[in-house]
Amino acid sequence: MSAVYTNMASPGLELLYELVSAEITRPQDSLVCFIHWELISHGLQCLGIGEQAAAQETGTERLPAGWANNKELYTLRYRQGTAQILLKALTVDGTLIVNAMELQSDKVSDVTLTIEEFIDSTHLQQYHSVYKKREELKRQLNTKLFSPLFGSKKENVRTERLRERPAEDDPLRIPSRAPPSHHPPWTDPPGHIPYGAADLDPLGGRSGGMIMDPFHAGRTRPRPDPLGGLPPGAVPPGARFDPFGPVGSRRPGPDPDHLPPPGYDDMFM
Repeated sequence: MSAVYTNMASPGLELLYELVSAEITRPQDSLVCFIHWELISHGLQCLGIGEQAAAQETGTERLPAGWANNKELYTLRYRQGTAQILLKALTVDGTLIVNAMELQSDKVSDVTLTIEEFIDSTHLQQYHSVYKKREELKRQLNTKLFSPLFGSKKENVRTERLRERPAEDDPLRIPSRAPPSHHPPWTDPPGHIPYGAADLDPLGGRSGGMIMDPFHAGRTRPRPDPLGGLPPGAVPPGARFDPFGPVGSRRPGPDPDHLPPPGYDDMFM
């Protein structure tokens, strides 16, 4: 399941509150009404009261009949797609202990709310005065009750990106032995003298160390054959293989990085 959370005021709560105002006689009623509308705002629909499903249930945004008959324990069922949520709210010593469980996965979350911190019991029939600290109430519901069940928006985006990542980006994937369809991005442009290329790619068969050789600049040496002259197919694709025997068809010429030792032209040295 996925849900998008927001800290903005919940549109529609005022209309719902007016519809059920006759059933709101205790402060916990107002708090359960707020929680119900937060679930509706996140894309869920209410199926009914109690733990057992009734025949031919249809989802609705309204609170079902009899939702506030028991002022000590509220039990409501919701659904989003094929997933179903069982919500229970228990009144204990001035607090409302809210527990939610996703029935398919048995994921459980809960939050304990101090009723008087969020509800003004002297204005139960006045929607614009009954709720206190709405943003804090939303935050606690989102972080403690909803996010453990549904996940946050950021987590859902990250999961989708991982699913869409191509297989070539997998660092554990054995690379294909098929020839590349394009030149790698590090290929030098035509006519470029590869200064330092031999230091960056020692097995690339390229000249050009940190010291420029004016006589061989731009030329390349033959790339060593790591298979040592074995016929094609002798080594399975992707297998580890240590080269043996003389590398390449001939010994490469002097390395431009090698400087002659002092007095190299002294015949008595």
